[in-house]
Amino acid sequence: MGGISAHDLRMEFDGFAAVADVGFEVATGEFITLLGPSGCGKTTLLRMISGFLAPTAGTIHLAGEDVTRTPPEKRDTALCFQSYALFPHLTVRENLEFGLRQKRVPPADRETRLEAVVGALDLSPHLAKLPNQLSGGQQQRVALGRALVMRPSVILFDEPLSNLDARLRDQVRIEIRRIQRDFGLTAIYVTHDQAEALAMSDRVFVMKGGRIEQSDTPERLYGRPRTSFVADFIGNANVLEAEVRTVDGNGLVQLDTALGPLLAASTIPPQGSRIRVCWRPEDADLAATGPNLLSGRVTHRAFQGHFTDLHLETGATGCRIQTKQPGIQEGDTITFSLKPEQIVLLEAVA
Repeated sequence: MGGISAHDLRMEFDGFAAVADVGFEVATGEFITLLGPSGCGKTTLLRMISGFLAPTAGTIHLAGEDVTRTPPEKRDTALCFQSYALFPHLTVRENLEFGLRQKRVPPADRETRLEAVVGALDLSPHLAKLPNQLSGGQQQRVALGRALVMRPSVILFDEPLSNLDARLRDQVRIEIRRIQRDFGLTAIYVTHDQAEALAMSDRVFVMKGGRIEQSDTPERLYGRPRTSFVADFIGNANVLEAEVRTVDGNGLVQLDTALGPLLAASTIPPQGSRIRVCWRPEDADLAATGPNLLSGRVTHRAFQGHFTDLHLETGATGCRIQTKQPGIQEGDTITFSLKPEQIVLLEAVA
């Protein structure tokens, strides 16, 4: 079993709380991503889980065992560093075997583990090479393999793809996810790249200021963010302030906004009379009519291949929409509509 639980975790540096009273549960075999901007506390939290930092307060349990003060080498975890941390004077095989030799794993078992990981990561042609003879993607696979041969119940990733180009990142992240599933590992993955987080995770913990702002599946985080920070950080969103006028018994909310009056459908009641709301650029429908009919002048146009990104002057403000409709140019005035259920109610305006 490789589940993780944390309760009231806190990490202070000279009185500054880098992680502030965080708690969560991770199921065995689950892939969790810690997502957020630089300085939000995600790497600090990962290092507490790995044992490289002792928390100021709170507890960490791995597979039901309290490991809060257990050193990293005695935890059933493996950490993949951003910098790969390969030994430059050792071959790929020697790098892969290093941890197994340190733990005195018998030769037969060592060879069995090595063969399984080498096959899964397609490293057979590179076993005799030194790290400086490998590409960045190959080095990343070796770093991952070195962690996997230890057969940890929990594997931790500290922005492992940040040094790779975009195409290679896509390939390696697919491999990481496949191997994590094949080996049944519990994984915690740190990144500031929201595309990585959405593509790889069972759940995403969005962090801000040392706290978890929202944790949910990628689909729900994108479709139903709870705060303007999450809405703006996960993908593109039009976030605006709104005055709540009426709420009926069917969950329909009448709003006054700088775009004009809007009707939202929500199972969550507004958190105040003045709130923030959001909608996604791809939700704008240039063909339909409905209760939320808006128009605006195109001030900027950017062709993106499978859609065109448009910035509009709309009402007393601006907004962004994405469309596949051809022929729209800067200076055109266009009309679009939004379904009430596509307008998401967020937090109250302080």
